[in-house]
Amino acid sequence: MENRISSKPEPGIAFRWAILFFVSLAMFGNYYIYDSISPLADLLSKQLKFTDANIGLLQGIYSVPNVIMVLIGGIIIDKIGTRISTFIFTLLCLIGAAVTASFSDLTMMAIGRLIFGLGAESMIVAVTTVIGRWFKGKQLSFAFGLNLTLARLGSFAALNSPTWARSFYDYWQTPLYISVIAGVISIAAVIIYWGMDSYAEKSFSLRPVPKQDQIILKEIFSFSKSYWFVVLLCVTFYSGIFPFQTFAVKFFMETHGTTREMGGFLSSMLTLSAMVLTPLFGLMADYVGKRSLLMMFGSLLLIPVYLLMAYTHVSLYIPMALMGIAFSLIPAVMWPSVAIIVDEAKLGTAYGLMTMIQNIGLASFNFIIGWSNDFSGGYTMGMWIFSSLGFFGLLFAFLLRKSEKGTGGHGLENGISKTN
Repeated sequence: MENRISSKPEPGIAFRWAILFFVSLAMFGNYYIYDSISPLADLLSKQLKFTDANIGLLQGIYSVPNVIMVLIGGIIIDKIGTRISTFIFTLLCLIGAAVTASFSDLTMMAIGRLIFGLGAESMIVAVTTVIGRWFKGKQLSFAFGLNLTLARLGSFAALNSPTWARSFYDYWQTPLYISVIAGVISIAAVIIYWGMDSYAEKSFSLRPVPKQDQIILKEIFSFSKSYWFVVLLCVTFYSGIFPFQTFAVKFFMETHGTTREMGGFLSSMLTLSAMVLTPLFGLMADYVGKRSLLMMFGSLLLIPVYLLMAYTHVSLYIPMALMGIAFSLIPAVMWPSVAIIVDEAKLGTAYGLMTMIQNIGLASFNFIIGWSNDFSGGYTMGMWIFSSLGFFGLLFAFLLRKSEKGTGGHGLENGISKTN
């Protein structure tokens, strides 16, 4: 038996990249559905009489089930495997998108977004775990970067849909039907991944995946300080980005007088930058290391950008470009860092816990920003909140660097030149 197993070939690099392509294509649909609300914000306000708090609810409720679900989802991934768990979570994304597009009532639309969120974040955990297990060493950050590039193409397409699907924007509901199609694409891609992964298990010599014999929830508190600093950076970083994008198009239109099309493009600059730069930053991190230092730099860039937009008439391309660099750099380094810090057998749980805490921030700050916009009658208060999150991100990245430079470091600061 041992000879037969050892005689099987290793999966080729082309096969690995094909796996990466299809799970990333599934993420494309996920990201499209998530960002389908932002370009509709003014139409929801005018045609359905939604307040900013209502719009914040539609985006924020996405994160509510994930305060618990992604941790459970991470454990499920570790126990039943990535294939079936990815399919289940992606199916929930499609159902949620369909429910949201089918009703004009705020409650039913919110239920649809909740169902979508129930699957979407756990799906991201599953896909992240797939990549962490199919790619190791010098290809890891680059693979994560490519995954984010294709996934964010979904965000880019959604945010620019007022331009390429302009005829659909006379009425609030029709653009949401496009998001349902994106969900169908995700399901198709996951089915193809399932088939390829099953084929690989039978045809190739694969590195065995460690399994946890017993799930002990208290073990999550045994994760290192470095892991927790990455988690804290994650929640502050994403809480400053995605809740901003929820209201970005409406903000640009009302405060800076842009068209919906231009507002959508400005918001999508984050995605466009990330699509190009994230794989390059990931490749750079693989080779030079200095991961916490890179995350410090990305956090520093975020501190001034919101205040520039709130208080000056500087070209909006400048702060959005700075934000785009941060949005490319930090995720390219942050997510692969977990695979370096955490034992592989607990990788699904680690990503699930990290995403759970991230979603506490996303839900809270979508609600908070929606409320603050209505309460203050403008956007300045919210911009100060976002700017403060950049400062805390810088602090946590600094503490991560301090931890990794000590005796308990995990090699996070090492590049290929130092590990070979």
